[in-house]
Amino acid sequence: MTVSIESLNQQFAIPNVLRFVEAAAGVPIIEITGENASARIAVQGAQVLEWQPVGQQPVLWISRAAVYQAGKGVRGGVPVCWPWFGAGEAGKPAHGFVRTRMWQVRETGQNAQGVYVKLGIGDDAETRELWNHAFDLELIVVAGEMLTMELVTLNTGDTPFVITDALHTYFRTGDITKTEVLGLDNTPYLDKVVGFGESIQHGAVSFSGETDRVYLNTQAECVIDDAALNRKIYVAKSGSDSTVVWNPWIEKEKGFADMAVGEYQEMLCVETCNAASDTITVAPAQSHHLLAKVSVGSN
Repeated sequence: MTVSIESLNQQFAIPNVLRFVEAAAGVPIIEITGENASARIAVQGAQVLEWQPVGQQPVLWISRAAVYQAGKGVRGGVPVCWPWFGAGEAGKPAHGFVRTRMWQVRETGQNAQGVYVKLGIGDDAETRELWNHAFDLELIVVAGEMLTMELVTLNTGDTPFVITDALHTYFRTGDITKTEVLGLDNTPYLDKVVGFGESIQHGAVSFSGETDRVYLNTQAECVIDDAALNRKIYVAKSGSDSTVVWNPWIEKEKGFADMAVGEYQEMLCVETCNAASDTITVAPAQSHHLLAKVSVGSN
């Protein structure tokens, strides 16, 4: 179901603050110019693409080679991974099916925290083919001095279901080799680079090669300490028992048509999620809330 830019603007635009534009045919984008921050959100996938507090450098990373087209995710920003994180079963899409589907715009407005947008999606015949459950999924984004993203899973059926999920956030870094992630000391993790071998983090996470780790049973706030940009990015969370830290490095980057050469140096994923053994069971008429709060400070 396609909705015209004109009708979206008529129903949901906020003069001088929020408007809808097309990034490409059939790819509506919400552009926010708030008092404290600017942001862009794709209606397809409910994907936050950009967030930049006033007076700060961009916080999220988007590839210069990113593709904007119907049915394809954008490389960067905050893809929503649901109802599974990682590789799907045979023939099913990686990271679930909601990140490449069109969502509904449900509400826009302003409050004390900033400009907010509510986007939602429910089950239909196509989703039932991939995952045979009744659901309503909503993402509530608030763009202000802080970026808040809350993914709400509601079980609208009559049987429990099990999910894994993620706010797969790509952050901009000045130089990955001068960037560390704090907050995961002594946390066990699965290392995808060595066949999901188990290990334990000692000290800060630093980067000198491909990094792809699922940190388990952690509710800790992470801090991205970026020496090159002289800033710290704080990633607080709730409803999340895993944190994924990912950088593809040189060789893996070559396999992504939607990444430009050398971009691995200026990006880092710190993902708020429930992954691997950290699964969520949602009972009928119950909901699960996955919440990430991103803020910026100077070093």
